[in-house]
Amino acid sequence: MGDAVGQMLVSAVGIAISPVPVIAMVLMLASPRGRADGIAFTASWMVSLAVLVTVVVTLGVGADASGAEGPATWTSWLKLALGVSFLLLAARQWRGRHRDAEGDGMPRWIRAVDSFTPARAAGLAVVLAVANPKNLVLAVGGAVAIASSDATAGGRAVAGLLMVLIASLCALAPLTVYLSGGDRSTRVLAGWKAWMAVHNAAIMATLLVVLGGKYVGDAVSALAS
Repeated sequence: MGDAVGQMLVSAVGIAISPVPVIAMVLMLASPRGRADGIAFTASWMVSLAVLVTVVVTLGVGADASGAEGPATWTSWLKLALGVSFLLLAARQWRGRHRDAEGDGMPRWIRAVDSFTPARAAGLAVVLAVANPKNLVLAVGGAVAIASSDATAGGRAVAGLLMVLIASLCALAPLTVYLSGGDRSTRVLAGWKAWMAVHNAAIMATLLVVLGGKYVGDAVSALAS
């Protein structure tokens, strides 16, 4: 199980520190329907990730042509493609770091988040968790890493659960701070929002380079063996 957890950890952290869901959560929690919107967003985010991770891990293990328990060969090719994608995303993040530092890195639609209903908040969570290209690549990459690990079926299940929990901290942490109440929670959330908007590009670029190099190296080693 330790191998599976170690394989997916950086991917999960990469999703967790994404700035858009954190900022969306802060804005929703500041609205009149903050509690309902925040809970709906968080629940939808976690369910969406759980479904995606479960499907990818199941396919990665169950599609093995030999019929034995273990990863399918195509997971190595997918890892290679994901590794290249991570490196390309890292370059894109690095080029956009100055824009984020100036506070212009957030999409325009996020300004309307504070008027969302719980249903729209849940729908937004699905889009950001599994339809956003960066998070989708990270989530699939983490799930493929779990599937291609040497862990048992139970170990992979635990690793998948941990991946969903860690990757959901971008929603769980703001919601927990908000539910704790008090003026301090408002200041803390505002500080997170500002910090994530300014520094996220450089952090994500570093994480993506590490992931890209690791995935390409693992894939080449597996395919060459």
